[in-house]
Amino acid sequence: MSMNKTDDSARAQFLACAGWESARLRPLAGDASTRSYMRAEQNGRNAVLMIAPTGAETAPCPVDANDEERRTLGYNAMARLAGPNLHAFIAISKTVRDIGLSAPEVFAADAALGLALIEDLGDNLYTSAVAAVDEATLYTNAIDALLKLRKASPPPPTGNGYIMLSYDALALSAETQLLTEWYWPLKKNSIAPDDLQAEYLDLFQTLIGRLSAPHAIVLRDYHAENLLWLPNRDGAARTGIIDFQDGLYGHGAYDLVSLLEDARRDVSPDLAAAMIERYCDDAAGLDRKAFMSDYAILAAQRNAKILGIFARLTKRDKKMRYLDFLPRVEAHFRRDIAREELAPLRAFFAKHFPDLAP
Repeated sequence: MSMNKTDDSARAQFLACAGWESARLRPLAGDASTRSYMRAEQNGRNAVLMIAPTGAETAPCPVDANDEERRTLGYNAMARLAGPNLHAFIAISKTVRDIGLSAPEVFAADAALGLALIEDLGDNLYTSAVAAVDEATLYTNAIDALLKLRKASPPPPTGNGYIMLSYDALALSAETQLLTEWYWPLKKNSIAPDDLQAEYLDLFQTLIGRLSAPHAIVLRDYHAENLLWLPNRDGAARTGIIDFQDGLYGHGAYDLVSLLEDARRDVSPDLAAAMIERYCDDAAGLDRKAFMSDYAILAAQRNAKILGIFARLTKRDKKMRYLDFLPRVEAHFRRDIAREELAPLRAFFAKHFPDLAP
């Protein structure tokens, strides 16, 4: 969604106040959200204008909302998504930068208008950089960035109402329901019966209850189209990180799953195994057995969510290109539920949705 004509003057005034009044703007590719982006060019300098329409999504989760209140407010509150809350992007960007990693610096922002002028990290996404840079080098660096994130504390309260919340059981289970709500009818051309939806949710809630306690900042969308290769920087800062405003305090395995079970590109099993090994070897105090159990559960959880999101983008939003990604995510999900920890979920799909069974 882009800003409408009535917003043009506000946008111009915002850019003028930021010192970019003569900037030339051109659209940049967006993501699956309601946000849009424009590259600003002025006097040989580049920046990115992020447009997050304030009324385009339901409200984010109130800090003090209980589970029932979150269910009443809707999916954004249940899943603890940032929605149009620019304060989340600003706070997480600062935390990521403060620990020596590369996220866009925020030059100017107006949360009421839903506008931010941020650092332009370029176009060298991992998905294209891999043609010129050794894949293992890229992914090793991305793992090293995750290891630094693991040691970081959540952003402190900012005074504007933003606090990083936890990736709790309601958020995780609400995301899994996207599979039965959107993917199931897309593939079966019928609504999942209530009793099957309840059985499915109960299975996932049981699994989620086995996760270790939250212990790390989780960016939630840490994959090759949200990572940029910045070879002129040093160490883990060579991995540029974008699209992190929905970050929560959760389970370190989640972003590892996002990276290695990518919906948009294949990562070889050998490389994935090597990256998991690197993470486990270098994460201080890691209980490897618990971590790998978390990884197995969160892999199935994330890919169930992605199947639902891509089906929703296709069916509701008519973004048909997401159909092309479904076979890869389906393959991830089949491998996920083939793991020993997921036996009850595997049995459910073998009985009720054999196309998704291993």
